[in-house]
Amino acid sequence: MISELCIGIIGGTGQLGAAIAHGLLRSGLVSPEKLWISSRSNNRTGFESVESKAAIQFTTCNQDLIDHCGIVIIAVPPGLSAALDINVKPHHGLLISVIAGVTIEQLQHRTGAERVIRAMSNPAAEKGLAYSPWCASREVTAEDREATQALFNAIGQTDEVASEEQIDQFTALIGPVPGFVAYYAASMVDYAVTTGIDPVIAERAIRQLFHASGVMLAASEASPAEHVKAMIEYAGTTAAGLTAMQASPLADAIAEGLDAAYKKSKIMTATDLSAD
Repeated sequence: MISELCIGIIGGTGQLGAAIAHGLLRSGLVSPEKLWISSRSNNRTGFESVESKAAIQFTTCNQDLIDHCGIVIIAVPPGLSAALDINVKPHHGLLISVIAGVTIEQLQHRTGAERVIRAMSNPAAEKGLAYSPWCASREVTAEDREATQALFNAIGQTDEVASEEQIDQFTALIGPVPGFVAYYAASMVDYAVTTGIDPVIAERAIRQLFHASGVMLAASEASPAEHVKAMIEYAGTTAAGLTAMQASPLADAIAEGLDAAYKKSKIMTATDLSAD
């Protein structure tokens, strides 16, 4: 059972690592005394409000964490992965990486691990709202797969995908989406303000509308495309707006943005992200 294992997070005080840690604790999948967190700085900022914080094992030694944990999550910037200096022997357990752009083969070479999961996630994990696709090395067992599924389900939703290429594609989908949504929302706020609506009211309204739309879309059995079709068939104000958008270059602009994000994910270096 995954609840019986110690889970370690290397880079566990960085943005993504900390979000996963808080999400796992929040879900109850891991108890504080079963959680190990390592970071170079030993900075514990962000964990002050965690109940039983004293039970969490903090360390600056990655190998110490490796030696004590049955599942290890690596959540460091891509440029730091080559300098991890860890030895994950076959008996040590399962290695799960959420490092953008670093392949399973590279992880095996750099760490000595055989059982490797390569995944992608995002800071929404803290609130149990992440989407975390993953793929596995040949050596990963059925038990490992079950544990991985349980772990990522605890912080949101997850799927095993067919290839690492799909993980690269999801890197471009998962990371930018909050920014893309924020950009669209900001454009709506700007439009509302130009019509004379108070900026504070406009922003509050758009925040609530996006929140409601996201919740409704997530809970609906209809696909996004089916929602669009139904709104257009209704022939109301939404249909007028959607028809105008469909006639515009908007869909091409979204595709261009996602493609740019994908290309960036393939060439990220240590200078692109700050260390934890």
